[in-house]
Amino acid sequence: MQYEIQCQPSYSVLELQLQPGEQVVTEAGAMVWMSDNLNVTTSARGGLLSGLKRSVGAGESFFQNTYEAEGGAGLLGLAPGQPGDIVPYVLDQSELYLERGAYLASTPDVECNSNFQGLRGLFNEGLFILRASGTGTVFFNSYGDIEEVAVNGSYVVDNGHAVAWEPTLEYELTKARRIRSFLFSDQLLMRFHGQGRLWVQSRNPRSFANWIYPYRPEKSSG
Repeated sequence: MQYEIQCQPSYSVLELQLQPGEQVVTEAGAMVWMSDNLNVTTSARGGLLSGLKRSVGAGESFFQNTYEAEGGAGLLGLAPGQPGDIVPYVLDQSELYLERGAYLASTPDVECNSNFQGLRGLFNEGLFILRASGTGTVFFNSYGDIEEVAVNGSYVVDNGHAVAWEPTLEYELTKARRIRSFLFSDQLLMRFHGQGRLWVQSRNPRSFANWIYPYRPEKSSG
């Protein structure tokens, strides 16, 4: 399977070229364009429980689409809902952890399951992260540009800016009581420890939601 990431970094689009018989699994609603020789099937991969955990816990779709080329090579264009970049990550009987809403697509041998983080995820919205495992390629997206950080020791990131990290990194969620965020609440931080790669996005969707909130339409009291 060949692919190209276009329009980087602000409005990235993933274009895949599928050979006959090749498949790719995508987040529902991610398709932008496709060849008419692609066969599409929709299912809750992993069954009902896995679909519920993905949708309720990790902010992903309950159903996922699988595209397969038939009778010749086909093109498929994918894009996330928010403006930002797309990153490919190759798994070789390994794992990658993704934040809520970061999953875009993967090859069929990659399994994506929501992973409960227990009390250490107490301050993380949803209490779940997405765990990608197996052998193949997973594509994840960011809100804004994305930076790869090689962590060797400790590294601190605002909770809304962490996108993905390798399992060799341990983390804990804490409140930065000396840093006051919007509406005077305590800022939530992710403290990573160990050695591995971490991907950080340049924008925070929750901060954007807080910024736009005062401008929302309101019903007249009359």
